[in-house]
Formats: sequence, C-alpha cells, structure tokens
Amino acid sequence: MNILIIEDEIKLATLLADYLRQADYQVAMVHDGNEALEAFQQQQPDLVLLDLMLPGKDGLTICREIRQQSDVPVVMVTAKVEEIDRLLGLELGADDYICKPFSPREVVARVKAILRRVQRLQQPEAAESVTELQLVNDKLQASLCGQPLDLTAIEFQLLQTLSQEPGRVFSRDQLMDHIYRDHRVVSDRTVDSHVKKLRKKMSEAAPQQEWIYSVYGVGYKYEGS
Repeated sequence: MNILIIEDEIKLATLLADYLRQADYQVAMVHDGNEALEAFQQQQPDLVLLDLMLPGKDGLTICREIRQQSDVPVVMVTAKVEEIDRLLGLELGADDYICKPFSPREVVARVKAILRRVQRLQQPEAAESVTELQLVNDKLQASLCGQPLDLTAIEFQLLQTLSQEPGRVFSRDQLMDHIYRDHRVVSDRTVDSHVKKLRKKMSEAAPQQEWIYSVYGVGYKYEGS
C-alpha cells in the first residue's frame, strides 16, 4: 500500500519513510505545501501523513482540498497541541492526530490500524449465502443452496422429519414411524439405505458441508441452517 508523507522536516519525513518501508509500505514524500495536492493526485496514496505547519499551504488547507476529492485516510502530524487545532483538523476530515514528538513505531502502528479499519469498511458485504433448505410439502419438492433435490417420497419425508428439529437425534425406529405412515415392517438397513441416498443427493447440491450426521448406536440428526 502507498503512503504519502507531507512534511517539511526532511529528516523526520525520511525517518518515517524508513520505518514505513520496513513495514512493507511504499512511500512518497513531499516537503512543500504548494506541491502537496499535485503529489496526492499523482501518487493516489492509500493514506496521507500530513504535517500541520508547512511552507506554502498549511496542513488544514491541504486536508480540506483532499477531502473535496477523496475519502483517503489523513493523519495529521503536528507540534501544535492546542485543542482548537486538533478539533479543527478532525472536523475537516482528518482520521487521526499525532503530536510531536512521537515514536515512529507509534506512527506505523496508527497507520496499520487505520488501514485495517478502512479495508474492513471497503470490503463488499458477502452476498447472503443460500444455505436454507426449502421444502414444499404439497408438491414434495425440495431445494438446498438453491439447487433442486430430486427426492423420492420416502426421502422427502425423511428429510422433512430430520430438518424440522435440527440437532435432535432420531432413532431408526422413530424415523420409520415418520416415513412409513402405514407402519409397515422394515429393517434398520432400509432406513440406512434411504439416508445414504439422501446424503448423496444433498452432497451433490451443497458439497461445502455435511447435513445429516450418524450418531453411533442411536440414529441420525440433521445439522444445517
């Protein structure tokens, strides 16, 4: 990331630049207020370290001009500690304020913190993932993560039973009672076979997670959103 230092004290600017470069930032410097805006437009920095007292234009004027065209973070660096100067700088859109004398390490830490915050704010909100299981009872239709599930009537009943109470462990006998309403006699292996086929279809639609879990010696449970 690119940092622009606008500071008339060349030794101080160079010291800050050295520390920032050690932190893997690219750095450009300008030492005259009259050259600051042009340098800003040319460099397109990710953050500006801006001295308040500069030859030519002062830092408050430069901050105001930057804010007219960009929301890039601006950190005011100054020896002036009066409250009115601090408040005025922040009202003009400065993101932080560091008073001289300071530790270059502190400046680097402030820069990192501000850039992390800006990056979080600039990250687009993740699109709401479609992970909901949707069941249409009267049509025996199901979809997972937006993908249709081609289920048999038995598989649909099985999935509906498990998903109605996520996290609940159903025994095989309980599942039989729900999916075979005529109370026919079937073996545990038949239930296991239906679960296996259902798992395969759900995995094909949404392979990013497991949906139906085996609970050893008991039965099965559904885990999902």
